[in-house]
Amino acid sequence: MTAAGRARAWLAPLGALFGAGAALRVGLYRRGLLRRTRLSGPVISVGNLSVGGSGKTPLVARIAEILRDAGEPVAVLSRGYGGSFRGQALIVGDGTSVLAGAEEAGDEPVMLARTLRGVVVAVGPRRDVVGRAVEARFGRRVHVLDDGFQHLRLFRDLDLLSVGESDLEDRPLPAGRLRERPSAAARADVLCVWSAAAVPRDPRAFRVSRRAVGFFDLDGREQAAPGRPFLLSGIANPERFWADVASAVPAVAGRSAFADHHRFTAGEVRRVGDEARAAAADAIVTTAKDAVRLPGALPDLPVLVFRIAAQIEDEVRFRERLLTAVRKAA
Repeated sequence: MTAAGRARAWLAPLGALFGAGAALRVGLYRRGLLRRTRLSGPVISVGNLSVGGSGKTPLVARIAEILRDAGEPVAVLSRGYGGSFRGQALIVGDGTSVLAGAEEAGDEPVMLARTLRGVVVAVGPRRDVVGRAVEARFGRRVHVLDDGFQHLRLFRDLDLLSVGESDLEDRPLPAGRLRERPSAAARADVLCVWSAAAVPRDPRAFRVSRRAVGFFDLDGREQAAPGRPFLLSGIANPERFWADVASAVPAVAGRSAFADHHRFTAGEVRRVGDEARAAAADAIVTTAKDAVRLPGALPDLPVLVFRIAAQIEDEVRFRERLLTAVRKAA
């Protein structure tokens, strides 16, 4: 057993206690001892069991697009992780304009507001309060609850769980990376499994994979693939980003990885630019999530954003599952 494995084994009792505490909280809500609240519009919750890097955000984006393209007015409600906002509700995007920056609202909500035309994006610590603020300003909406599986205060009409292949075999924190026991997946209405292989034989399950959309400049205009990019990231699992870009370009000049949600400084970006030029790179490529955290002063090399999207196998059936829940709640 590796040293990391031995450390995780010693932490197993704490993980069991953490999992038991999460299960107790779920039980209190089920018995009505903790109150749940409703919004006037339907709520589609998208969440995960693990901490960080589960593919949840591209899944939220795709669900919002499906609902929007079906003619539904849509709002994405997020906690705004990593942002400085401490009020009740902040409108990040009204469907036509981005109204807040990543420092205030968090990187993922700003990224969604930039890419989801026609969709309202809002953040706040209590998603029920945020949803009511959205409805007061924009009217009744279908609310897509970002990172909502453990946000039990708000009633949902459909509970989607985004899981990786290893999530259902992991342990709760701190022994593993899970917020709850793997058995918590049983309360999900839909399982979105990020897997290159076949999904479990479960009528709730849909296989989800990553689809490369392409390279874009910071204003959102599509660009040709660079020949020798230098990769810059501050995300939970940069290896996937590295592999995605490597498969789309002739060669990668180098890479620089920071911690998840890292707030880049002008000095850091200048140093990355120096490294990129020394490696004979013809562009710096970053993720859509990282792009919203870049400072104003950028190196003289082109800075491109490599976008990916969630590709859902049997999307026709998935779409019908979403719309059935929305219509039932109407």
